[in-house]
Amino acid sequence: MLSVALIAAFMAVFDLYVVNIAAPTLRTDLHAGDASLELVVSGYAFTYAAGLVTGGRLGDRFGYRTMFVAGMAAFSVASLLCALATTPGQLVAARLLQGLTAAAMVPQVLALITVTFPAAHRARATGWYGAVSGLGALCGQILGGLILKADLFGLGWRGIFVVNVPVGVIAVALGLTVLPRTPAAQKAKFDPIGALTVSLALALVLVPLSLGRESGWPLWTWLCLIASVPVMFAAIAWQRSLLRRGGAPIINTALFRNRPYSLMLSAASTYQLYFGSFLFALTLVVQSWLGTSPDRAALVFLLQGVLFTVASMVGGKLIARYRTGVPVVGGVLVIAGLLLITGELAAGGPGLSAWWLVPPLAVIGLGNGLLLPPLIGGALSRVQPEQAGAASGTLNTAQQFANSLGVTVIGTVFFALAGPALHSAGHAMEILNVVYALLTAAVIALVKLADRAGR
Repeated sequence: MLSVALIAAFMAVFDLYVVNIAAPTLRTDLHAGDASLELVVSGYAFTYAAGLVTGGRLGDRFGYRTMFVAGMAAFSVASLLCALATTPGQLVAARLLQGLTAAAMVPQVLALITVTFPAAHRARATGWYGAVSGLGALCGQILGGLILKADLFGLGWRGIFVVNVPVGVIAVALGLTVLPRTPAAQKAKFDPIGALTVSLALALVLVPLSLGRESGWPLWTWLCLIASVPVMFAAIAWQRSLLRRGGAPIINTALFRNRPYSLMLSAASTYQLYFGSFLFALTLVVQSWLGTSPDRAALVFLLQGVLFTVASMVGGKLIARYRTGVPVVGGVLVIAGLLLITGELAAGGPGLSAWWLVPPLAVIGLGNGLLLPPLIGGALSRVQPEQAGAASGTLNTAQQFANSLGVTVIGTVFFALAGPALHSAGHAMEILNVVYALLTAAVIALVKLADRAGR
């Protein structure tokens, strides 16, 4: 059962990262502009985040197996639509749909673990969930490059989406056979107004920031940005009102009165601002500016991904003994790796061999592995057991929204600095690495503040 359920966790994360390695190819073959590339990456994360809480509650309402199978089938169809896209706009639309379908299937994984496994085995099962999610991110970078290199059946970049279809069909068949039936909870509560208003507020920021630079910042972009402020205030007011009336808001604002949790939530979100856009921008630098092929670019990122996975497993044991020392060390390693990459790009220029990036990326991977798990575990450890579900949903939603925002905002800055045809991509990356280092320093500071607030 666990093996089948974890297919959803793997596929959702795999598709979040596989498009990074394909971004330069999409730029050439599909004639995707800067804004389209940003939306292909951030649009998926955005709709995924927007649907996570609702997807979990749909599982409560209709049964976890039913929603897993329906979500997996829809995800496979959305992946096929991605592969069939002939214009950047069609691909962006299909990616938005793909993110929504991922949000329908992924919440059912932890729910199935919770209702199926006895308490004594539940921690090991959730540990596998984390490991498989990390493996999905690693394989997104590595297998994506290999699929592009192999050019299966002459599909080119479309192969990274087509591969989901047979896997999805098998997962649906196994899900119907292996996954247990769970009773539907007729009283499961929804917050469609909250989901729409929160998503609308963020869309009013992300869309104009993605499209504004290429279109010359027309009036509508500024009107959208201005409108996002009252819409977000209205969304928060609705969440508070619903909570007072005993409803189930998409974001439980009562959690924000818990200062340690709020600080760790801010730290985890700040981390995602850095992480998603860093991989997006550096992949473009490695392939478009340094002239590295997709398969070799995948190998450049390999050691980073492996060390991230290993450090994530080890970090869970170290945190119990060294507390905040673990994420602090991880953050310092990330900053050191970023500064090393900056120095290499400045010294080597476009003639730099991409293999020189492997050692600093390894340092960053090790640091990320020591930094991210304590952020998630630290946030959830600050709440009462009865708040764990709401706290986890809020944390996951905030992280994915931050990932989308980072790719959009920092990605826009990257393209503006990189110039036409990314001729100055190396210089742009040098500047962004300083920004990433500052964001990581902010994460360390927030972790320390949360530790003090929790004593």
